[in-house]
Amino acid sequence: MKDLDNIPALMADIGARAKAASAQLAEASAERKHAALIGAAEAVWKNRQAIIDANAEDLVFGEEKGLSAAMMDRLMLDEARIRGIVDALRAVAEQPDPVGAVMDEWTQPTGLNIRRVRTPLGVIGVIYESRPNVTADAGALCLKAGNAVILRGGSESFHSSRAIHACLQQGLREAGLPEDAVQLVPTRDRVAVQEMLTMTDTIDVIVPRGGKGLVGLVQREARVPVFAHLEGICHIYVGKTAVKDMAEAIVINAKTRRTGICGAMECLLIDWQYYTEHGPHLVQALLDKGVEVRTTGKLLEVDGTVEAAADDFGREFLDMIIAVKLVDGLDEAVDHIRTYGSNHTDAIISEDPAAVQSFFNRLDSAILMHNASTQFADGGEFGMGGEIGIATGKMHARGPVGAAQLTSFKYLVEGNGATRS
Repeated sequence: MKDLDNIPALMADIGARAKAASAQLAEASAERKHAALIGAAEAVWKNRQAIIDANAEDLVFGEEKGLSAAMMDRLMLDEARIRGIVDALRAVAEQPDPVGAVMDEWTQPTGLNIRRVRTPLGVIGVIYESRPNVTADAGALCLKAGNAVILRGGSESFHSSRAIHACLQQGLREAGLPEDAVQLVPTRDRVAVQEMLTMTDTIDVIVPRGGKGLVGLVQREARVPVFAHLEGICHIYVGKTAVKDMAEAIVINAKTRRTGICGAMECLLIDWQYYTEHGPHLVQALLDKGVEVRTTGKLLEVDGTVEAAADDFGREFLDMIIAVKLVDGLDEAVDHIRTYGSNHTDAIISEDPAAVQSFFNRLDSAILMHNASTQFADGGEFGMGGEIGIATGKMHARGPVGAAQLTSFKYLVEGNGATRS
């Protein structure tokens, strides 16, 4: 039985076991990893009612804690969402194994043949908040890339995460891989997070997945390298040449499909020339869907809008609320996004190729889109099988972090008695 009162000792033990497991995973075959993930998927589906029952406990906890409707939606699991977890596990299983893949190869005049190949990072620590499906996504992607993982889920998803984690371990057991390859921190105590951030001897990288408070804490206090996943302050700029019906369909989808995900649009920028030609139909469509529209100037004349506060631009609402602004052309739109964006996902709706290229060149968000909903900012939609998060930093991994992004590389150099003069 783990000693939950001595958190430093608990985490040191978890770290040591993860490091030992990572050494075994480094030479695990692609077939065994595939079998573990398929086994986990089957276990999740077989145990779906137990997972839903565990999730019911978490929903009660979330209500008592006063979580918003959007956060409760992120937390909730039903059979359809469990099917999504199963599908994601299977999709990751069927992805090409990245470990050992040759990224580049060349031969030097000295006769040395040099290959740069993908290699596991080692041990990954994932700290996340309410979404219990992250337990499966993160565990699967880390395993696929040959890494051991230490999962620290949010207090809200404690029971759901444990039920899903048990299925992952069942898959590992059946495939003959170490159960310690995927470990879940067995306590809600926040001291465990503080410990993870300083475990430089056993954790190779930390991936925080959650709100600004969590990511800020990790970035400030981590001694372990971090893949940052910042807020999703996603913008859509509707350019002057945008097609009316397309623009409306994209805007509605980007805001209302699911408001609690990081790819939800939080700010809409409408070109003045587009507005002059087409009127306030985009604002009206949002209002008709029940979205609270916070805006300024001319758009306040649209019945039902409310005046935006200074901090509404650059805010991640994760709710049926949006900030909307009229802008005088592409330059003002780009300046606004540079000022208020989070380098996550931003989109342009336009039929002008030059404007689209300028938008792509001048902004440095991890994901830039043209004529598409920001809700596609997702590793599964990118064909990665799943994602561990959307990295908004500039080092190593950017955008959706799938299995391939959870590897490093090493050089394999072969000679035939080569010596250096």
